[in-house]
Amino acid sequence: MNPATVLSERVETWRLKGRLEEFRGRRIHTFFQDGEGPLLVLLHGFPTCSYDWHDLVDLMPGRAILAFDFLGFGLSDKPRDHTYTLSWQADLTEELICRHWPDKPATVCAHDLGTSVATELLARDLASELRFELAGMLLFNGSILVERSNPTLAQKLLRGPLGPLAARFSNEAFFRRQFASVFGGAHPMTDADATDYWGLMTFNDGNRLGHKLVSYMDEREIYADRWHGALSRWKGDLRLAWGMQDPVAVPDILDGLLEMRPDLPVIRMPELGHYPQMEDPQRFARVLRESMPAGDSSL
Repeated sequence: MNPATVLSERVETWRLKGRLEEFRGRRIHTFFQDGEGPLLVLLHGFPTCSYDWHDLVDLMPGRAILAFDFLGFGLSDKPRDHTYTLSWQADLTEELICRHWPDKPATVCAHDLGTSVATELLARDLASELRFELAGMLLFNGSILVERSNPTLAQKLLRGPLGPLAARFSNEAFFRRQFASVFGGAHPMTDADATDYWGLMTFNDGNRLGHKLVSYMDEREIYADRWHGALSRWKGDLRLAWGMQDPVAVPDILDGLLEMRPDLPVIRMPELGHYPQMEDPQRFARVLRESMPAGDSSL
């Protein structure tokens, strides 16, 4: 850990609830809670980590839950020499599910960047290549249709030709402004939230990797046919939820997804922004209860 990085007490509590597990020589911070199934797999977004779910999991003490930091994020390793791809993160997701919940069904709940990992899992399931039984999936507030999204200034800078420079000179004040801008008006970002996440980003100098991590936006264009096709054709229990005040994964994306699949059940959260699970964990817990596969009453 960068000696200049100090994790808040809340983040330290979350760190101690999980552990580091190895995958392909990399250490991945993993939280697993045994309980009733199907296993609920929580996939986080950019630029945050599994800490996004810390309040939510406290509301589900009896549920089997898996939440982890993708490589390059949060408390996981942040190698400088790695080419960060969503396929690698999907491989990691499959491995951790099979490791913790072998030969039993799992439900995936995915946010932001995690929604593209999730659609890669759908594509693998359609090709009969998925290593676990996918019982259902909930996607929320992800820029799956990247052409309809409204990236933050930070994302634009990191994705552009000066991305490495933007990452190198990232600072807490700029991060706080950008982070606060994506929360809904009813539940604004708190100072404690910003402190927690800046500590997590700067852990192992992760804030210097932003230009590498943001490459997922390019992949959304490169693999659009594969991932959009999977979303259109997968016949399992697929649902959507959306914080309607999201300025990044704007409601126009939700409209586009419903144009692709008019039959998809959707729960709209008019008072919430880009981080519904953080802004109002109790509300989002209710959304999860409503979105679980038929017959699952464990939430």
